[in-house]
Amino acid sequence: MQLSKTEEQVMQYLWKLKEAFMKDILVEFPEPKPATTTVATLLKRMRDKGFIDYKLNGKSRKYFPLVKKSDYFSKHVNKLIKNFFNDSASQFASFFTKETNLSVDELEELRKVIDNQIKEQK
Repeated sequence: MQLSKTEEQVMQYLWKLKEAFMKDILVEFPEPKPATTTVATLLKRMRDKGFIDYKLNGKSRKYFPLVKKSDYFSKHVNKLIKNFFNDSASQFASFFTKETNLSVDELEELRKVIDNQIKEQK
């Protein structure tokens, strides 16, 4: 299951806050802030999809993520590689390094990351 753009925005706030009441989430939104009912609807849909849950704190709900940001991001990157790069990570890496205008320093840092990953897997 997938999150809509606005649900993903709320999820970003929850990952940042770790747990939050609706009022805390509303504070994170830039102006003009959405209506409380809009955020409540988003939170309900996200809970129904299994991305978040809440604990009752008196009559208030304290929301928290059930899905780690890294897991969510990894799933999307893998889907992107599968759908746009013929399931080829090397095609994705080639595109990424050519099309994102990385500096020489950033490319060298990326090489270090790859070299370290190779060492770990041997």
